[in-house]
Amino acid sequence: MDIKQTDVEKYGSNYSEDGLWGKIKGNAKKVGANLIYDVLQLFYVAKDPNVPMKIRAAMVAPLGYFISPVDLIPDLMPVVGYSDDAAVIAMAIGIAHLYINDEIRQKAQDKLVAFFGKSILKNLA
Repeated sequence: MDIKQTDVEKYGSNYSEDGLWGKIKGNAKKVGANLIYDVLQLFYVAKDPNVPMKIRAAMVAPLGYFISPVDLIPDLMPVVGYSDDAAVIAMAIGIAHLYINDEIRQKAQDKLVAFFGKSILKNLA
């Protein structure tokens, strides 16, 4: 799948914290623990004042893409609906990986547990 950065950038306006939490809570089983964990890591990179603004700003579009119900492959399609979201989030993780430290990982895990209980952690690869 070829997803250009410019294709993703147009989704930045879809981003909001409330929208992100709603998407995660409402689609956990379909999305899967690993993708949600990656999304949460990106969220905390975007919120971290120690991360350069350019990197923080670059996280908004992929998060907006994840939130948007209208993307390359509609999220409602069984099996493949979140494959494009996973590809976009993976590209963003590639950009943010230098800033994903133990603190970011812990915050993401804590939020997973707050949403879904401790049992969700056993589903992380």
